[in-house]
Amino acid sequence: MQADADLEDDIDAHRYEHAIEVQLPFLQYIGGSSVQFVPITVGTINLQRLKALGRAIAKVIQTVAPQALIVASSDMNHYESDAVTRVKDSKAIDQILAMNPEGLYEVVGRENISMCGYGPAVVMLTAANILGVSKAELVRYATSGEASLDFDHVVGYAGIIVS
Repeated sequence: MQADADLEDDIDAHRYEHAIEVQLPFLQYIGGSSVQFVPITVGTINLQRLKALGRAIAKVIQTVAPQALIVASSDMNHYESDAVTRVKDSKAIDQILAMNPEGLYEVVGRENISMCGYGPAVVMLTAANILGVSKAELVRYATSGEASLDFDHVVGYAGIIVS
């Protein structure tokens, strides 16, 4: 099923992207070793393209796999102080919890939040909204400073379930 004409099969797109290496063991734990998945690397920050991809994913899920799980992966803000990172991250997290893809896109740009995977998060939120998902829950938020004890240059991390 070709739901988005801009999607293309490109093995090189995954060459330096390692999110699937982190996600696959969790997916296999939940779904078993025969779990099926479609990795998508998002290479645009154009809001209209991100939303179009979200619509396409929702269409495929509605048509082919209504029980599918969408996983979007990103760090939060990078390499600023713990205090600054927490403020910036809370603004992005608030938009995710509000199920607001446009709001997330806007706040990341306006607040200069170095969230590397905000594009996939916008895609996921767009698809989730179309699929009738209305709730997002913050499971946990932390910064790398909690592990490294370097609070001057941290990376933020948030686990959020959208259901």
